[in-house]
Parts: sequence; structure tokens; C-alpha cells
Amino acid sequence: MLNDRMAHARRAFIGYLRVECGLLPATIQAYSRDLETLMLDLQERGIGEPGGMIPEALVGHVRSLTRERGYSGATVARHLATIKVFCRWCIATGLMKENPADHLDQPVKWKKVPGVLSPNQMRKLLDAPHPPNAVKEGAVPLWIRDRAILELMYASGLRASEVGAISINDVVEKIGVVRILGKGDKQRLVPMGEPARRAMDTYLKECRPKLITAERAAERRDKGRLFLSRTGRPIERVRVWQLVKRYAKLAGLNDVHPHTLRHSFATHLLAGGADLRIVQDLLGHSDISTTQIYTHVDRSRLRETIRTKHPRG
Repeated sequence: MLNDRMAHARRAFIGYLRVECGLLPATIQAYSRDLETLMLDLQERGIGEPGGMIPEALVGHVRSLTRERGYSGATVARHLATIKVFCRWCIATGLMKENPADHLDQPVKWKKVPGVLSPNQMRKLLDAPHPPNAVKEGAVPLWIRDRAILELMYASGLRASEVGAISINDVVEKIGVVRILGKGDKQRLVPMGEPARRAMDTYLKECRPKLITAERAAERRDKGRLFLSRTGRPIERVRVWQLVKRYAKLAGLNDVHPHTLRHSFATHLLAGGADLRIVQDLLGHSDISTTQIYTHVDRSRLRETIRTKHPRG
């Protein structure tokens, strides 16, 4: 259990993230968990307040994440980001005078290459939603909704949290774009692509109206959101995760989650010749170094570029 000084600093920091930074709830929860792990470790090392943090303690904590807890590179990178942001906040609020996190490696060094699906694997996943063999009379064709969700996630590189937040008014069918509210309440416009547009049109005509009965409409359960659950309420992030996992299993694919579609979106764009800056804008990354991790995916294209463009290729 955290002592009073640590607990107070943690509450104040989380309040700062929520009110001043406007981070999404899922991001705030991740910061909160990581910070609690750090503080409990610091207390075991004899450090009872944030101002007592020293570089040696932080290095020891980061090492313990891999050696004792067995965390992946991506998880360690997230913990490092939490430590750095928290230490900067401590400096700004006067809890410490020098930043002990300056001696830590940058998180990018801990990141591992994301998993992606091949175009053929992606087709199998997108084709997985289909009508059940036995259809009950009056049953809502939820597979139509599920296909629209998968098509849109791959076509536009969406996060699971962004899918549930899309409003019906965010879809501009006439020009085939959707308005996305991403991390830090940053808005971006992303194209849907023709397959996703067709899937979306089918969902809006044949599925969504059936999810809103007259009584549900009167209660305004849908809150104006695009994708709805069986009960007519906005679909939640965890449900998007479940859908992706379910259809990946049906398609015979392993270790697939919502971010796999986002990784594949970026990877396939770059492999097709898209500019890195454009992919950065489509993903909603504020820093291009975050997008650069996807440049690993097509070394053959890099070799071909050198062969055809370099004077001595």
C-alpha cells in the first residue's frame, strides 16, 4: 500500500492528466497503474516520497520490469514514458529540483516491432463475419455491423477506443471520410476506402435501424454514436477487442488484436509507397518517430529503392 505522501502525489498527477492534459480514460488508467508499480517499488527501496527519487533507483526499477516481471519491450517503453512524464510534473510542481529520469534510456529503444498481418491474412479476417447458418426471424444481423467495424479499422487505422467514440454525424458518406477524435482530443479526418464505405452503407441501412427500436429511440440510448451494441447502446472498447479476437479465431489467425489492424494499415500503406508524413497524419501521431517504427516492414522495398534510385545502385 502506498504511504500518504506517495498516494497524494499520485492523485494529484492523475488529476493533472485528466483535467489539464485531457487524456483518454484508458490512457489515464495505464499511467495510474504504472505509477503505482513505480511507487511501491520505490518504497521497498526505502524511498518514501517523490522528491527522494534518485537515478539509481529508477534504473533498478526499470531493470526489474524485465528481469523479475518479464514485461515485453513495449510494456517497458510505456512504463518509461510514465516515469518521464511524472518526473517532469514533479519538477514543474516543485516536488523535486533535479530530474532523475534524465539518465534513463529513451522509450523508443525499448520498443519492439509490431506484429502485422499479410494482405492475404487481412482478407481472411475481413471476410470472417458472415450470416449464421440458422437465422431467427426478426434477428438483427450483427455480422453486418462487425464487418463494417473491421473494414473501417483496417481502412482508416483506428484504435479500438476511437471506434466506439465515432458519432453518426462524424461519417461524411458523400466524400467517404470519417472524423476521428483521437488521443488528447485531437481531431483528424481519415478516408474510408471503397470496401469500408460499402460495408458502412449496408450497416446504416440494414443493421443500425434495427438496433434502435421506437422505445430505445425515445430513451436516446444510442447517444448519437455510430456503432451500437445489441441493446442499442454505444459499443464499448472491450467489445471491439472481443470482436477482433473472435473473428481472428474464425479466420484461423493467432495473436490478433485491434492494434494489429492499425499496425497492418500503416505497414501496407508504407509498403505501397505512401509518404511517412501522410501515414503519420492518418494515424494521428504527434511525433513522426512513433510512425517510423513501421519502416521496418518492407526491407525489400528499401533495397529496390537503392537499386533503382542510387547512382551506384
